[in-house]
Amino acid sequence: MNWELALILAWELAQMSLFAVGGATSIIPDLQRRVVENHAWASNAQFAEMLGLSQSAPGPNMLVVSLIGWKIAGFPGAIAAFIGMCGPSSVLVFSLSRFWERHRGRRWSTSLSAALAPIAIGLTLASGYLVTLGAGTSVSAGVFIGFTALATLLTKWHPIWFIGLGAAAGLAGLI
Repeated sequence: MNWELALILAWELAQMSLFAVGGATSIIPDLQRRVVENHAWASNAQFAEMLGLSQSAPGPNMLVVSLIGWKIAGFPGAIAAFIGMCGPSSVLVFSLSRFWERHRGRRWSTSLSAALAPIAIGLTLASGYLVTLGAGTSVSAGVFIGFTALATLLTKWHPIWFIGLGAAAGLAGLI
């Protein structure tokens, strides 16, 4: 049974990995929809917890898929999620890297790179919005999230400071 769920998750992630412009963070909205709404493998709160844990741990952003895989199907799910997320996109990038190097600096490649940057930023912001909705925030938490988003965009402060500030506010009962 675990392998069946693991293979379903791997297939879902394999599809999404090919469209992960900007990394795994860019697929969070679609991943949330599939995991929470389509398959009911986790609640919104559980999804937000897994995402928060993966973002606070050192390492790549794609750790969230392994956590989701673990929750859904244990160890087989974690392995299948990792392979599903990394496999197809790695093969694609490896296959296209020589072509891209040959055409580096051409007008169309520079334009394509410039066009993909705002898409990645928009998908990342959509991810944050969905996680915020799933966390069931209070008004004070919403204000803190808004402050954090603005401060992150307008300053060069590392996000770990805001994570720490949010943790302290939560421990103090302010959020």
